[in-house]
Amino acid sequence: MFETSATGSLPDAPGVGYKPQHFAEIMENADPVQWLEIHAENYMGEGGRPLAQLRHLAERFSISVHGVGLSIGGEAPLDAEHLARLKHLVGWLNPASFSEHLAWSTHDGHFYNDLLPLPYTNDTLSRVCSHIDQLQEVIGRPMLLENPSSYLAFTESTWSEPEFLSEISRRTGCGLLLDVNNVFVSATNLEFSPQGYIDAFALNQVGEIHLSGHDEDSDDQGRPLLIDSHGRAVVDPVWALLDYTLERAGAKPLLIEWDNDVPDWPLLAAEAERAAFALSSLPTTTGQPVQSKVSA
Repeated sequence: MFETSATGSLPDAPGVGYKPQHFAEIMENADPVQWLEIHAENYMGEGGRPLAQLRHLAERFSISVHGVGLSIGGEAPLDAEHLARLKHLVGWLNPASFSEHLAWSTHDGHFYNDLLPLPYTNDTLSRVCSHIDQLQEVIGRPMLLENPSSYLAFTESTWSEPEFLSEISRRTGCGLLLDVNNVFVSATNLEFSPQGYIDAFALNQVGEIHLSGHDEDSDDQGRPLLIDSHGRAVVDPVWALLDYTLERAGAKPLLIEWDNDVPDWPLLAAEAERAAFALSSLPTTTGQPVQSKVSA
């Protein structure tokens, strides 16, 4: 288990995924945004405008680094060159948080532009924990692991997703990143209760919450099918699920993700303002997570 604490922390306040076209407006007046997320793979080069802008941003804002290419759940060992580039980025930037996905995206030397699902078995659990242990030792800090959006379930799974994530956290010392939109997407697609998922989640291990938009479609049988697209505003049922979560978890850092069809800054700032309102609406006594007992 990793024991060394990360330096810095994110504020229990709204953040947004940083996009270069918003740089000037963020530097001029970012309210209500108090922290920013970057994708690690966009900043692994040497020099240039992206790194120069990031250095300026890091002087004013807490930065969260979100990885999308490590393939934590893949069968192959973690890519040594990718780990080395990530170590260099984390070393000079010293972010408040680093996170990755419970998914795989590489196989037999090929990289897939998707975050693909895993069966929740003991073998998968051991592999994911081994990869996280290796990653945390390389970057010298604990990471946060994000719950995926799901479009299918594996019959061989012997753990529920909340149980699986909680056990990974227990074994490795990593924290959890709770994507509320992913919960809503998965619950709709797989027909389970999103509130029941939140009740079973290890909320005391959550270091960050994500919100994003999704696209609506239907499957071959005409049933609703939601796609985690990150290309539109957060819908009202997801905001309601956030309120349900915060009532149980207390205040957390809240990120608005908008990666496709990126809007102008005022619309993104308005989404962050709504996240700020959700936090401000919490009772002052809120803060102790309400946990359901979950057995492995």
